[in-house]
Amino acid sequence: MSRQMKFVAFLMTGPTSHHHGMWRHPETENRFLDPAFWETLARTLEVGRFDGFFFADALCFYSETIMARGGQMSLLDPIPLVAMMARATSRIGLGVTISTTFQEPYAIARVLSSLDVLSGGRIAWNIVTSASDQAAQNFGKDAILPRNERYDRAEEVLKVCLDMWTGWADGALVLDKESGDFIDEAKMRRTEIAGKFVGGRGMFTVPPSPQRHPVIMQAGSSPRGRNFAASYAELVFTLQHSLPDMQEFYADMKDRVGRAGRNPDDCAILVSVDPIVGETESIAREKQAYINQLVDPRLGIPLVSAHTGLDLSQYPIDMPISDVPSEAGSRGSFDVILQATKASNLTLGEAAKRFATSELCPQVVGTPESVADELQELFENKGCDGFIVTPTEMPGSFETFTRSVVPILQKRGVFRKEYPGSTLRETIKE
Repeated sequence: MSRQMKFVAFLMTGPTSHHHGMWRHPETENRFLDPAFWETLARTLEVGRFDGFFFADALCFYSETIMARGGQMSLLDPIPLVAMMARATSRIGLGVTISTTFQEPYAIARVLSSLDVLSGGRIAWNIVTSASDQAAQNFGKDAILPRNERYDRAEEVLKVCLDMWTGWADGALVLDKESGDFIDEAKMRRTEIAGKFVGGRGMFTVPPSPQRHPVIMQAGSSPRGRNFAASYAELVFTLQHSLPDMQEFYADMKDRVGRAGRNPDDCAILVSVDPIVGETESIAREKQAYINQLVDPRLGIPLVSAHTGLDLSQYPIDMPISDVPSEAGSRGSFDVILQATKASNLTLGEAAKRFATSELCPQVVGTPESVADELQELFENKGCDGFIVTPTEMPGSFETFTRSVVPILQKRGVFRKEYPGSTLRETIKE
């Protein structure tokens, strides 16, 4: 079989995804509080043979403007939703975002492992470190940890979780009614870790799932984030803006994975795209123009501030964005924005407006055939191993994509027609 591309859907429990006019589209249902909506969407994506979907998460309202104008937010904790969506499906992967900055590793390991067992081995953990003081204050902290300390803590949290998840050997759960043996103590191992930030001592209580433990997903773009992903991630989610940018990131990450002592093929690089599909090229372009004009221009500056951890309201909007100091916030996020805007030499205001439209992800616009062509070109020219598919209307973007673009890619032999196994790890290793 030829190399197969991967698809993971980007979801949030609120009005937007990457496109901050999505909830205002007349065909968007805005049923983000309705479990039946999410269950139906999960089945749609599974029919389209997506590797999985994942919920990005926001732990606060990043600003009053974002709250009032319908910017990026999470109105529900995604973990209960994922549990319900798992019951509505049987093969598709299910990803949740949990920050390592605010929770202890045992709590993270226990809830994720429980979901993994109950879903038959289909859970992914999208690891984030968070970047906003508002989120920290919701957890009773004065401010977010410094960036390097956040990654130090993240690495400790993940190491404790992995140690707990590997504490059960095969056959440890005996369940022998005649002998009365329930768990074989000889096949259990205690976790004994005391780190600078976190630790754990004791037996982990959740048996392993069919894939042993959740798939690790990560989206760091800074040098530290890339090294973290190279050491641990099986799926890497990245925002890139053109084929050369994608190829540079792809080559760099594969090199880092190899230098970390892992097989580069064990880490899939997925770039975010916003497909906008029409019956003709002109219809698709009209749809794009219509969708993009729905974005509230007042959202731009607070959205960039939220994603970078920088208060950009203090700078003139006509300042070149390359002149904005960026050391205090999320270096990787700000570098992504600079990379996407350097060719146009945009001002802060111009860059923020563009960011609010698609978070600077490529909008792949055209007929089903031309959208398939563009995705295949990015994939076959080593820009990525697949795509994070983000919607511009809900659920129509995913319904159109799975019914029109996916069959073309399947016919061309670059995307699966059936799932290769029952677990997410089996699917992504295809």
